[in-house]
Amino acid sequence: MTTQVIQDQLVLSIWEQAQYTADLCIKCNICTSHCPVHRVTDLFPGPKFVGPQAQRFRSPREISVDNSLDYCSGCGVCTMVCPHGVKVMEMNAKARARLYQRKPIPLRNRLLGRSELLGMLGSPFAPLANALFTNGMIRWLTEQVLGIHRYAPMPLFSWETFRGWYKGVHCESGQRLQSNKKVVYFHGCSTNYYEPWVGKAAVAVLEHNGFEVIVPKQVCCGLPMLSNAEFGAARKNAYQNIRSLVRYAREGYKIVGTSTSCTLSLKSDYRHILDIDTTEARLVAQQTYDICEFLLELAEAGELKTDFQPLDITLPYHSPCQLKAHNMGLPAIDLLEMIPGVKVNHIQADCCGIAGTYGYKKEKYQIAMEVGKPLFDQIKASRSLVAVCDSETCRWQIAHATGARMFHPVELLAQAYGLIDLNI
Repeated sequence: MTTQVIQDQLVLSIWEQAQYTADLCIKCNICTSHCPVHRVTDLFPGPKFVGPQAQRFRSPREISVDNSLDYCSGCGVCTMVCPHGVKVMEMNAKARARLYQRKPIPLRNRLLGRSELLGMLGSPFAPLANALFTNGMIRWLTEQVLGIHRYAPMPLFSWETFRGWYKGVHCESGQRLQSNKKVVYFHGCSTNYYEPWVGKAAVAVLEHNGFEVIVPKQVCCGLPMLSNAEFGAARKNAYQNIRSLVRYAREGYKIVGTSTSCTLSLKSDYRHILDIDTTEARLVAQQTYDICEFLLELAEAGELKTDFQPLDITLPYHSPCQLKAHNMGLPAIDLLEMIPGVKVNHIQADCCGIAGTYGYKKEKYQIAMEVGKPLFDQIKASRSLVAVCDSETCRWQIAHATGARMFHPVELLAQAYGLIDLNI
């Protein structure tokens, strides 16, 4: 069987599944009324139009009927609000992949989809790489040549990677806790190459609660590739992660992550978008938890240490789209409010606009900023110098738009335990 035949059969299978869910759509427009992108631009006619409505006119072996679906940010709000259970965002992601089967994926999109490769190249030369990426002329040239917006919130590389610290410092120093209670940590690209302090805080909190932290082999979760229509590359990464993690899942270990996007990929996207519905994938999904979800379960079972030091602060908190897609509530708020003196101001805004790599693109940067404006305005109005969010790209976007110092919830927990000092 030729590669082309296999690809055609895969496309047909995906199309048939998507066509079935499209038949559940009754054109109520609830998804469109909640879509943050449609709200700010006419370039995107709405998730219903490019999703279920367009799906009925798509041939399984032809290009998508409407290029406007490329303006879907993939935030997933449409799927969450659909009263009939139509997987609108997932349908649009698959349609985008088919759209790019008939035209080349831009180099810009391929680069943005490879956060792990960029981290591997930039981290060893962090001072130089950061100087280049923050230089106005370099950013202008990057915008002109590649189409990455000059003002997009590029993160700074960290010279010390999380894995380097964990293996070369934490383990070798003898500080690593060894315990009968074990948990697996999926750190993701952002923690490894850009924010190793988030991983350090996570390890400190987990060990404080008596867990030995296992850091297995892992690669990028694949979501940046998936979002940029590179399903083949995303599947390759997905299978590598599943093979690495399933051995721990079989032992009954929980897999926790500090990136809501990474954990959602393990829990849902591998199965529902990449169609990797194997026994191993289901087992990994079943054992995967967002770190705040995991810690709150401990608290509800009376197993979370609550020896928190008071922290007199009101924290604006943004619940990112990917977090809401977990359908687990808002565990970070419950955890943070266990700290004496902490008050959480849950910002009532749908989306920050960045949507992974979406807001980095020249033609979508302003759309992303307009989508996030209600959020930015509320954080500015709070006059708080700090804010909290579970998603790394959302943190970078909010810091870029408001100037606030951004923290992951687990960092605040580590501070309250007296394990780190955030100087706030």
